[in-house]
Amino acid sequence: MLARLRSLTPAGGANADEGHTGRLAPSLASPGMNLSNFRRVALIEATTFLLLLGASYLKHTQGEPIGVTVLGPIHGLLFLIYVGMALTLREECGWSGRTTVLILLGAVVPFGGYFVDRWLERNPSTVS
Repeated sequence: MLARLRSLTPAGGANADEGHTGRLAPSLASPGMNLSNFRRVALIEATTFLLLLGASYLKHTQGEPIGVTVLGPIHGLLFLIYVGMALTLREECGWSGRTTVLILLGAVVPFGGYFVDRWLERNPSTVS
């Protein structure tokens, strides 16, 4: 993960102030950064969200916090990966601002990731 964060330095390295365009280094466009993997992340993120909602219910009704303790950080990491991938794939896929907002909304609405996956499956024109 640390290597991944290092790859987010501006193009040309950390000292490349001249000619810096504000774009991320090409290393961000790794082989794993594609719509197929984004769809997988969307499904897993949506599933952990639903599990976390169930765990929250158990925590507040039965006093059992273990589910939230375990699922909270897992879902949080998947949420961040989902958002990061969506924003990275936006330009490559040619998504409009509206489409991008709807895809991002899929991460915060229960079952949203399932709808995003289905939409991406049915709209192959978004696949570059």
